[in-house]
Amino acid sequence: MMGGLDGARRLMEGDTSKASNLGSTLARFGSYFKRSWGILLVALALLVGSTWAQVQAPEYIGQAIDCFLFPQNPEDCWYTTVDANTPIEAKYAGLGEIVIILLALYLASSVLTGLTFYSVSVAGQKVLLTMREELFDKLQSQSIGYYAENEAGNLMSRVTSDSDTIQQAFGFGLVSVASGALLMIWIAFRMIQTNAVYGLVSLAMVPLMFVATFYFSGQARKAFRRSRQQMGDVNANLQESISGMREVQAFNREEESIESFRASNAANRDANVRAAAYTSALNPVLEALGYASIAIVVVVGGYSVLNNAPLLGTAVISLGTVFTFLQFTQRFNQPIQQIAVLWTNIQSAIAGGERIFGLLDAPVAIVDGPTAREMPPINGQVEFRHVFAAYKADEPVLRDVSFTAEPGQMVAIVGPTGAGKTTIINMIPRFYDVTDGAVLVDGIDVRDVTMRSLRSQIGIVLQDTYLFSDTVMNNIRYGRLSATDDEVIAAAKLVAADTFIERLPEGYQTVLGERGAGLSQGQRQLIAIARVALMNPRILILDEATSSVDTRTERLIQKAFEKIMEGRTTFVIAHRLSTIRNASVVMLLRDGEIVESGTHTELIQRQGAYYDLYMSQFRGEESAETVNGNGAATSQLQPGAAPA
Repeated sequence: MMGGLDGARRLMEGDTSKASNLGSTLARFGSYFKRSWGILLVALALLVGSTWAQVQAPEYIGQAIDCFLFPQNPEDCWYTTVDANTPIEAKYAGLGEIVIILLALYLASSVLTGLTFYSVSVAGQKVLLTMREELFDKLQSQSIGYYAENEAGNLMSRVTSDSDTIQQAFGFGLVSVASGALLMIWIAFRMIQTNAVYGLVSLAMVPLMFVATFYFSGQARKAFRRSRQQMGDVNANLQESISGMREVQAFNREEESIESFRASNAANRDANVRAAAYTSALNPVLEALGYASIAIVVVVGGYSVLNNAPLLGTAVISLGTVFTFLQFTQRFNQPIQQIAVLWTNIQSAIAGGERIFGLLDAPVAIVDGPTAREMPPINGQVEFRHVFAAYKADEPVLRDVSFTAEPGQMVAIVGPTGAGKTTIINMIPRFYDVTDGAVLVDGIDVRDVTMRSLRSQIGIVLQDTYLFSDTVMNNIRYGRLSATDDEVIAAAKLVAADTFIERLPEGYQTVLGERGAGLSQGQRQLIAIARVALMNPRILILDEATSSVDTRTERLIQKAFEKIMEGRTTFVIAHRLSTIRNASVVMLLRDGEIVESGTHTELIQRQGAYYDLYMSQFRGEESAETVNGNGAATSQLQPGAAPA
């Protein structure tokens, strides 16, 4: 029997989802394996050879008994011709030959089986390599909107968990199921061919073994599924408690948190105990039925041998045939549980393949047009021409937005949350497409050029900075991979990031933690700004890039921006008055429409919507910026007066 509660549990814990379209999914897998058809043909030949060796071995054991140990009927001995007058030395020699043949068969079976696993693993790894590369390419080509609608964890599971499931199934699992099925079919054929009645009687327990295997394994899979669900609750409870430890302790909720964890942990324990009960019952049942099969072979065969009686008109069974059938029965019983469990894994792999193929077939919303050309070096003029945009049908985010930003201008975009500020800046590098109208750069529709050539000339600094787990040098160099170390350092100095970088343990070669762990938010932002400075773009997009730094650092960054913005078009989503006052144009958005546009001074003098926003949000900030000699905050503005 295939042994072990641990082995059965490990295999049954896999996702038991079944593919909804088995035929098309298998055909899709076939298109991948077709590329390794030569290796698969070799694996098939090895598998047949290995199975043949396993089937032949019991027959030679029977011949050793019928020909040399207990020869009775010469017709039973097909290996050689023996009779009562055959010398004992000849019998010993013949027996030795069979021992050598058996050793060769066992060795050949082991070697061929190992080569089969290796061949299929090579083909499977090639398939996984191709699938993972196609998945990653697909993820890289998807638009920003795709990631807003699909969780990163779910997408990662397609590349990791689903592909791992396929790897397990189309390696060990596929070979084991195929070899087990071929072995059982071959053994059943040889048993019935040798003696049909004896063969059928010997296989009498097989239907019961299949029923028991599928019943207990099916119940165990259901229990393990509940166990995994409960384990998810345990992990969620643990993660929430650790992440919210400050709140737990601040409100003295330690006891309640412990009780909640105990409840979810106990539920997981109960589910695992139930699953263990089924997996523990499976092996004893199969072993009992296996022993019953052996008993049938011994009793029926022994009766025929001892009484020299044929079975239902067939020939008298020889002692060697009884031993052969004993070996056949033991070998036949072994793969039953293995096939039942591993077939479930193969079904899970097919379902995982369906999910992967679903991701590969997902449409890409933003693609280069068939006639897209390279964007020439740009000057930086940006025009929105009657732009409408929507993330969902019938829910417009921008409504008939039109404006023109000239090269060298700084455009500040202000407005309440949800007004469409981020949507405007996302349209320029074509992270999203307009639903109507057009976005033009230097008079060229951004949809008429390749995204790579367009985005290579646009620098973006977001409020939520992302740094890679790499050196500071390489994080800055991400803006231009061909940059030299001196150019990287110059970019860092330009934005005043060199001061804190040089204080790091390894300076520019310091390896940062995940997302820049170990640096303050302001320091991470400075590195991100240095990255864009190194890129030397023609258009700058700043999503309140200085919002996470202190006032002193902000002033340094503003001075750096004054240098890198010269001759470049800059769009700023602004929340600070210091940014807005320096803008060439201020656009106030509300409900996806430009309500007012002009310089800060012009808009204040109009005393319209922007003036109301300034009075409610920015005036206190400006008052705080004007400090008298004693350090007291004073205001230089009166209602309705424009700032100097």
